[in-house]
Amino acid sequence: MSASVPQVQITETPSADDLSLIGDNLAAFNESDVGPAGRRPLAGLVRLDGALVAGLSGYTAWGWLYVQWLWVAETQRGKGLARQLLAAAEAEAIARGCHGAYIDTFSPQALHVYQRAGYRVFGSLPDFPPGRTRSFLSKALP
Repeated sequence: MSASVPQVQITETPSADDLSLIGDNLAAFNESDVGPAGRRPLAGLVRLDGALVAGLSGYTAWGWLYVQWLWVAETQRGKGLARQLLAAAEAEAIARGCHGAYIDTFSPQALHVYQRAGYRVFGSLPDFPPGRTRSFLSKALP
């Protein structure tokens, strides 16, 4: 009697069910290992005359705010909207009991904005994408 051999498959088109199974099982493992994440989505939106001109998307989990996306329309850049979005997200994270925040970027301009907002680089990946450095930043929250 021969035993089955696991088969590795790499795909650009995984099924939603497969992705859900992976995520659910990893979340269950993590919860059994370190406790519940308490993951909650968080978004900040800036509208001008009804149109979205800036936004932030992320989540809080395990006492941390993660800012996944922060976008400001080109016509609105340099007006402090990124700083305002970060401050609002941090205030909500503090209200949720978070003690830190983290974000990453490969944009030199965004890096400067985040550093001015009190974030400090704790790691980097050179040539990610080619010719740029992806910086990972964190900030302690009061």
